[in-house]
Amino acid sequence: MAHRILISGASIAGPTLAWWLHRAGFQPALVEKMPGRARGGHAIDVRGAALKVLEAMGLDEKVRANAMRMKGVSIIDDAGKEVWRSDSMTISGGSFDNPDIEILRDRLSHVLVDALPPEVEIRYGDHITAMAEDAGGVDVTFASGKTERFDVVVAAEGMRSGIRRMVFGPDKEFLHSFDIALAPFSAPNTLGLKDWQISYKGEAGGYMVYPTPENDALRVCFSVPSGIDDDLGDRAQQMARIRDQVSGLRWETPRFLEAMEVAPDFYLGLIAQVRMPHWTSGRVALVGDSGYCPSPFTGQGATLAIVGAQVLASELARSPGDHVAAFARYEARMRPFVQVNQAIADLTQVPEFENDPDYYSRVVEPAMDKAKFAIELDGLS
Repeated sequence: MAHRILISGASIAGPTLAWWLHRAGFQPALVEKMPGRARGGHAIDVRGAALKVLEAMGLDEKVRANAMRMKGVSIIDDAGKEVWRSDSMTISGGSFDNPDIEILRDRLSHVLVDALPPEVEIRYGDHITAMAEDAGGVDVTFASGKTERFDVVVAAEGMRSGIRRMVFGPDKEFLHSFDIALAPFSAPNTLGLKDWQISYKGEAGGYMVYPTPENDALRVCFSVPSGIDDDLGDRAQQMARIRDQVSGLRWETPRFLEAMEVAPDFYLGLIAQVRMPHWTSGRVALVGDSGYCPSPFTGQGATLAIVGAQVLASELARSPGDHVAAFARYEARMRPFVQVNQAIADLTQVPEFENDPDYYSRVVEPAMDKAKFAIELDGLS
């Protein structure tokens, strides 16, 4: 039996996988490069099959208690004048007329990490630097200098996975860029927003703003053109790039730029999909964004991560002594689900998505409603 399984990454897919592996009798351990728990990020969505996974974990009510509480959205112009509004949806989360959950990325991660039993070790501030695989296992070397042996290694590291580069090849072979990078960060709620989202669309561009569930702070999301080979630089260079890009925007832009300078959770990340012919090699597997990031343009990244983690764990539990067979079943079950969800991004890359406020509800949401349930789950009871 593959007793010891190392999971690299403790955001969403990683702790979900660890929970299900521990439940099945494995000995999972998590290693996370960041020095502590996840922080920052934009609002993400949990939908369809992923809700069933959370319910089986006994976490659905806790996730809902931490969810966004949006009551609607306004589109405003350069002068801050409202040009369109809806009290039945938000642009980031979609229609309110369904059980889907919109939640800040860090809060979902915290709920998942907190659900892990004490026997599941989480090593913060460390990461894998080398792996040597043989017929019986994988010898893993960490940045801390330690070397340990595991039966299986799983990368749940996000779109820029170091393990994927180490085992499968460079990013450019698998990343399909949308030529844009997003920069979410926290800011004081100087707008006094209460459970309401604002999409600012000026003549020179725009961005999204919404409050936390407590309405005590905002999350702002700027964007800049970017590509796969683009070196985004360090924090100072990233902020300089943002300033150059949005300096011509009006409304509250100067105030948000000031907030960006001191935001502890600022980051700039490329928007892309990860498309790979295989997510496993030898004793190494990819789960979530590391293997099949669908991009925020689909709103399905968290759903794929949670479902993928449960499916991988259930297949390893089905044949604990044969990871090869388990990996093959994992890929076969997840492939159609990933493809139909990644296809949603194509629907957002047309002029109607930006110019027709009703396009989302007419076209995108029906496709999403179909895609989010496009997999049969087992092993939940």
